[in-house]
Amino acid sequence: MSPIEITLLFLLFATVMFVWEKIPLALTSVIVCLGLVLTGVLDAKSAFNGFINTNVILFVGMFIVGGALFETGMANRIGGLVTRFAKTERQLIVAIMIIVGALSGFLSNTGTAAVLIPVVIGIAAKSGFSRSRLLMPLVFAAAMGGNLSLIGAPGNLIAQSALQNIGLEFGFFEYAKVGLPLLVGGILYFALFGHKLLPAGSNQHLQGAADGRDFSAVPKWKQITALVVMVSTILGMIFESMIGIPLHITACIGAVVLVLVGVMSEKQAYQSIDTQTIFIFGGTLALASALEQTGAGASVAKNIMDLLGSDASPVVLLMVVFFISCVLTNFMSNTATTALLVPIGMSIASNLGADPRAVLMAIVIGGSCAYATPIGMPANLMVLSAGGYKFSDYVKCGLPLILVAGAIAIPLLLLFFPFFPG
Repeated sequence: MSPIEITLLFLLFATVMFVWEKIPLALTSVIVCLGLVLTGVLDAKSAFNGFINTNVILFVGMFIVGGALFETGMANRIGGLVTRFAKTERQLIVAIMIIVGALSGFLSNTGTAAVLIPVVIGIAAKSGFSRSRLLMPLVFAAAMGGNLSLIGAPGNLIAQSALQNIGLEFGFFEYAKVGLPLLVGGILYFALFGHKLLPAGSNQHLQGAADGRDFSAVPKWKQITALVVMVSTILGMIFESMIGIPLHITACIGAVVLVLVGVMSEKQAYQSIDTQTIFIFGGTLALASALEQTGAGASVAKNIMDLLGSDASPVVLLMVVFFISCVLTNFMSNTATTALLVPIGMSIASNLGADPRAVLMAIVIGGSCAYATPIGMPANLMVLSAGGYKFSDYVKCGLPLILVAGAIAIPLLLLFFPFFPG
């Protein structure tokens, strides 16, 4: 078999096993990673490169920074402040999504989620609502918020770079023409009926179940230090370009400071790291690399476009480009999906005489709709264990959201970015 066929078979295997869950998700990821090496699709270095990916380092740092909020009881105190204003579960979901969506428009959506996950778990503990009802809306809002500005997500800049090569570009807030209505639509989706699709989990058996602990004996200086380090980490992420320190290094600095000053012990720091997330992310990045390196992802996209022919209507073309991007982004990272499809989109625009801005905007917006699997975005994986989610929970809640996003985005794309303007 060719590398493309082997890669697609492993993609099918991973999808089936993630849904079936007869073996742990992390083990499935490692099996795929090893299989790609044994079949010669990837060399060992490429296959295991995901385990030292910068997002993995970011995860580790933020798990420790967030863990300090739990260990000191500060997460519960913050949660108590928020629950004074949002009394019902739906009010909490809306408030969380607005805050996260706004922040991720200007910060890394992964970084935004990483910072706010421990805060939201604290909110869940204080309010009595299950964290499984709050964490999924949080990460989905982070994905939608990434479409509010040019710097909201890496994929936005990938498309911008491709356009600049031909003398075009997107304005700083041009993505928001579609992104802002998408965020509003996503919030309304959860407020009106999406919340009914969220799993009804328990707070008691999950990580951070120390929610019921008495933190009165924790020294005040530890609580204050944990909060100061968290805020400093957030500020470091906000001003990443100004200070020249990448997000993952900022997170690690925060983690090291917490252990050095004694807010957490070394053992507590290790215990706060969710190893399941690390193994799933590292393993599935090997699959994403294989889809990219073998050309399997590009081949699937190209074959679908070839089937449409050159005389397809602009509406059909737009829908196909959008949904190809939606499908791929749920099995590859949204950044990798955009990077894969942008050159294909440029070729499509050139061959059809279409506006490349329209094609790339459809790719970028579709690539942000990574709601139906836990592996579509790093942030999705970060809440997998904390929320007690199964693969099927993402499908159940995320697939309808993709359809809602399509119903909102496609008319707006046709209005603001027609394939054949004028």
